Amino acid sequence: MFKHILVVCTGNICRSPVAEAILRQQLPSYQISSAGLGALQGEPVSSFAQQLAESDGLDVSRHRARQLTVAMIQKADLILVMTEGQRRALAKQAPHALGKTLLLGRWLNNGEGQDIPDPFRKTLEVFEHVHTLLKDASLLWAEKLPKA
Repeated sequence: MFKHILVVCTGNICRSPVAEAILRQQLPSYQISSAGLGALQGEPVSSFAQQLAESDGLDVSRHRARQLTVAMIQKADLILVMTEGQRRALAKQAPHALGKTLLLGRWLNNGEGQDIPDPFRKTLEVFEHVHTLLKDASLLWAEKLPKA
């Protein structure tokens, strides 16, 4: 059974912290964390992402960006990335983790899956679109995973 889920994006300030918060809310018995492939270490969640998360009752105020490490990869039972490119990048860093690394958007688009684009430095409208994708994708994963 999965106990630890790691959510990964690029900077760990827009997508992965929000998905982490949604999954924590939906799967309270799981250990859920997030990190970035090129993290803006120590930075808080971007203002648009935080605003949208808070409007959904999610608290991301204490989050600080963390760089992905091999130790995090080894600890995780399931790693959820935002894009296929991130999946390949993670596999270069830790080839043994490829089998447990899947797209967060795996169940979107009627089960065909889709990447979740990076809204960094984009408009509120782009953040709103990405936030909807993060919510939908995270809720679909929460439905698929066993509740402990």
